[in-house]
Amino acid sequence: MIVASIVLAVLAVALAWPVPARLSHAQWTARAPGTALVVWQSIALTGGLSMIGSLLLFGLSAYGDSPFPALGDLVSETLDGRVPDGATIFQIGSLTFAVLLAGHLVLNLAATFIRTERQRRRHLDLVALLSDPVPGEPRTRRLDHPAPVAYCLPGAFRSVTVLSEGLLELLDRNELRAVIEHERAHLQQQHALVLLSFRSWGNALPWFPIAHLAEIAVEALVEFIADDKARDVVDGRQLASAIAIIGSSGAPTGPLDADSPAGDLRVDTRVATTRIKRLVDGPPPLSSSVRLAIRTAAAALVITPAAVLLTLMVVA
Repeated sequence: MIVASIVLAVLAVALAWPVPARLSHAQWTARAPGTALVVWQSIALTGGLSMIGSLLLFGLSAYGDSPFPALGDLVSETLDGRVPDGATIFQIGSLTFAVLLAGHLVLNLAATFIRTERQRRRHLDLVALLSDPVPGEPRTRRLDHPAPVAYCLPGAFRSVTVLSEGLLELLDRNELRAVIEHERAHLQQQHALVLLSFRSWGNALPWFPIAHLAEIAVEALVEFIADDKARDVVDGRQLASAIAIIGSSGAPTGPLDADSPAGDLRVDTRVATTRIKRLVDGPPPLSSSVRLAIRTAAAALVITPAAVLLTLMVVA
């Protein structure tokens, strides 16, 4: 199991910095944002599984050569208050850290979800109180505020798109339709949950620089995805015009963070500029065969820790 532990450790290190750092600067991601998002998710999931799996296998090596029998011995001997002969402090510490790390990640995800859901419910209640329905636009509310703002509020049983009075005054009919379709794309594709998972990762590992890098990249990708979805319904130039108008007004332009409403009007200037270029004169999307190959590689990456474990069981 030592060899398998080393293999997973090498994979975890690769996915902790060099691979995501390279992906964050890749040019193809803007041409296939949905595929790039799948890759980021596979990196996050595989990296976590590899890190925890490496620690577990190294610790379990004190109990035998096969993981599941060793796990059974660990449970029985722990209940008896015994430690196997030859077990080192490093192996015991590795097991302890693996359990603590897994628990920390899961509990942080749960806490982030609960906190975010409470904030969204309160926000939905405030929106219902302070805004009016937009005629002809289901689940869309008008907020009496001069700043040009648009965002969506996802919810388990109710979701709403919020448009400010300032936005309605700035945009023409086509531009407004483009913004609404963009926001609805966020709701339909559950982008808030995607952002929440990466925000949870960053909160759980604030000392881990790649977590923040991944969060920034994913925020941009969900905007690209929503832009492309809106472009299926409206002219992309209309959406680009809306982004440019709102940006020139001095209002924040881009997605709100995972603890806030998911929307399109709070991204930094660089991302907003990239969005406009994509919509107006962007490169063609990646071919379906290339996207399929990348997604297949991402799926293979996710099953790698399980494949290592299965190989270990067969060999043992």
